[in-house]
Formats: sequence, C-alpha cells, structure tokens
Amino acid sequence: MQRRTLLLATAGLALPALLRAPLARAQGNYPDRPVRMVVPWPPGQATDLMARVAAQQIAAQWGQPMVPENRAGAGGMIGTDAVAKAAPDGYTILAASTGPITTAPLVQRTPYDPEKDFAPVAMIGISPYVLSVNPNFPARTAAEFVAKVRAEPGKYTYASSGTGAAAHLITLMFLSAAKLDTVHVPFQGSGPALTAVMAGQVDFAVDTLAATGPLVKQGGLRALGISLAAGSELAPDIPPLEKAAGLQRFDVGAFGGYMAPAGTPAPILQRLAEETKRALAVAEVRQRFASIGFQPLHRDTADFVAFLKTHREEFRKVIAENKIQVD
Repeated sequence: MQRRTLLLATAGLALPALLRAPLARAQGNYPDRPVRMVVPWPPGQATDLMARVAAQQIAAQWGQPMVPENRAGAGGMIGTDAVAKAAPDGYTILAASTGPITTAPLVQRTPYDPEKDFAPVAMIGISPYVLSVNPNFPARTAAEFVAKVRAEPGKYTYASSGTGAAAHLITLMFLSAAKLDTVHVPFQGSGPALTAVMAGQVDFAVDTLAATGPLVKQGGLRALGISLAAGSELAPDIPPLEKAAGLQRFDVGAFGGYMAPAGTPAPILQRLAEETKRALAVAEVRQRFASIGFQPLHRDTADFVAFLKTHREEFRKVIAENKIQVD
C-alpha cells in the first residue's frame, strides 16, 4: 500500500515536469519557423517601414524569416486587435506605435486593452516632430514664432493630420507649454495638412520629421524647432523646441517598437528584445532608419514598459485638458 502511494505521488510530481518539457524545448529552439509580424498600417507608412527595416536584420541574425503582414484599418486598431487575440507563442508579434497603443484607447473605445492584452518586447525608436511654417511667415526662429503668436491670441491657425491623431495631440502639448491660443484646422492625413501650410492657407503645423523633412529641404516649409529635447541626429540643424522656444522639459515624440500577445513566455520576449538590440547596433540599419526620418532609440523590455506608462500619462493629460473624443 505504501509502495503504491509512493509511486502515485512520484508520478504526480513527474507529470507537470513532463508537460513542461515540450514547452521548454520549444522556447529553447525559438524560433524554429517563420515569425509573423503584423503591421496595422498600409505598406509604406512610417510604422511599416520602421518595423520592416528592423525585422530584416533580425531575420538575418537568427536564420528565420520575419514575415510582414499588413492588416490596416480603423487607425491601426484592426491589426493591433488581431495580435491581441493571437496565440502567445512568440510567432505573432506587433509592429506597435503611439496611435493604436497609446492615443486611440484614450479617445475612443478599442476592442483591446493595451495594458492587459500585450507584452512589450522592445522599443526600436522614436519619430521626432517638427514645428514648421510657410517660408513667408513673419518669424524666423521658434522664439520669434512664440512671441508673435502669443501677442495675437486666436489669430493664427495650425494644421493637423486629424482630430485626436498623434500630430494633433503633440501640437496641443506644444501650444500648452508655450501658452499659445490658436485655431485648429484638421485634415485627412499629414500630406494635405502640410500642403495647406505650404500654400499659406494655414499658418503652421507640428508634424513628423519624416513628413516635414523633405518639404523643408525643397524650400516649401521652414523648420523652426524639433520636439526632442536632445535634438535629432537626423536633423542636427533643427534646434530642440525646449531650448529654441524656452519650453521647460518639452520632450515628446511618437514611438515605434515590438509587442507580443500577453502571456508570451518571458524567455521568448527576452530573445526578441536581445535580437532587436543587436539589429539596432548595425550601421546599415541606422542609415536606413535615417532615410525614413526615424530616430533609432533602443529600450529593453523593462525600460520600454516604463516609457509606455509615462507616454500614456502625457497624452492622457493633454486629452483631458482639451476634452478630446473621437466618435
């Protein structure tokens, strides 16, 4: 009787170990097949380009493809939701960005909870934003711009890529920090918004370096300042707004990074994070990022989690202050 009890007890202890063994082997061999990278935007969009550049290098490093799958729609929410509901096995990851992860859940209902349904892997970089004006605007520096606009409240207009979009919210952060009273003119995307500024129909915009930079080089816009407190290696001639406009601790941009479904095993997340860090150290990768106006900025998993919390609170504050809601 005692022998039978002992055998049963031993079997009970061994069974969980047997069940864990295949999972441990799977994690140890990860990845042993292609990894699907869902991009919740159309091909050629900034997040798509950023994620593909990093993914190509990561695939070369570990010898397995990372296959991009564009699932666009609803401001990035369709593809993001697909990853939230995917198996947490490391073989489906999200090309994550500020819009669907940070701002959308703050201004409208989303079918996923970004804090509960995802496991942050690593941050890849940040998209700087640029204050730009028509070349005929009567201010040649950010300080002159702030002084002029502040002196005539309600007179000047700004363009954005849409109400509640990252560009709109970052513009509001700038206006709040600079204590400026202006009129919002929303457009359907950065292209039409910046075109209106170039045409003199709207006075200024705060939009991504990726969208603004080429127009500045062509002479269609004048850049007065950039949103990152440390400036950007991609545009060293554009001064930080923090210093150029006297905005204390003004430091904001839109992030890009990788996330996985919640519940993805920690060893897999760690492997993904390590490979992302290795990829960002490659000179060719950084050069390709520069060509799309994206500032490489690696954060490991813990730092990425902390960044997302701060990032979310910054946007939550500006949304609450301006009572922004998207139907």
